[in-house]
Amino acid sequence: MNKKIYKFLALTAAAAIGLGLQPAMAQNKIVIDGSTTVGPISKAFADYYAENHPDVNITISESGSGNGVKSLMNKACDIANMSRFMKPAEFKSCVEKGIMPVAHVVAFDGLAVIVNPQNKVSALTLDQIAGIYTGKITNWKEVGGDDAQIIIVSRDTNSGTYETFNELVLHKKDVAKNAEYVGSNGHARTRVNSTKYAIGYVGLGFVDDTVKPLSVNGILPTAKSISSGKYAIARPLYMFTDAYPKMGSDIYNFVTLHLSNEGREIIKDLGYIPVCE
Repeated sequence: MNKKIYKFLALTAAAAIGLGLQPAMAQNKIVIDGSTTVGPISKAFADYYAENHPDVNITISESGSGNGVKSLMNKACDIANMSRFMKPAEFKSCVEKGIMPVAHVVAFDGLAVIVNPQNKVSALTLDQIAGIYTGKITNWKEVGGDDAQIIIVSRDTNSGTYETFNELVLHKKDVAKNAEYVGSNGHARTRVNSTKYAIGYVGLGFVDDTVKPLSVNGILPTAKSISSGKYAIARPLYMFTDAYPKMGSDIYNFVTLHLSNEGREIIKDLGYIPVCE
């Protein structure tokens, strides 16, 4: 596990200790909102949890990481799913509303850069990807492909996936004006699958045989390359709560499910990387 990952784990532990325990909350109900990337984990956890706690009603919305924070600060959800860490301004807004956010790292993920299976390009460097997304590279022939215009597909700017890609790949530069924005990983995958010369990016768990993941700087996105730190576009995935959940509560049991053997298997089956092996 690389140093960045340890840093995030340390931040999570520090937050849990420093912010204390969450006050007792309404039982038999868990409301979750936020990231479309973390959504599949929450849904699978909810199915598993319901088998042993049929009296607990779990509702899950996937409005994006930024909206998940808003739901948490407005007390509209118990858990905010996020595919990025909370921004200082968001944390400040939460505190001003009496919410003390605590981050729970539930899994690790890589962002796969994808193209249509018919595209003969199989590898790009980070610089080439950045060049494409900032509009400096506009034709596939510039990177060894066919003489065809590159169709840029990006996640919407409220997405944690967009934030991660923008920071790790574009170094916070603006995306090209002709880019198409889509609202979820699934939409990005569908658009790339249906468009021969499109390029997009999705969480590793959304890669299937309808698209082709590219090698980035000579490394393919896999569970092994991400957990080892070799793959360049990787990130932790979070569930945020208001303070640390009361031990034994449904919220506590849910956000710590990733530490169990069953939780780890669920995460691996979905194509993500467990926090603990």
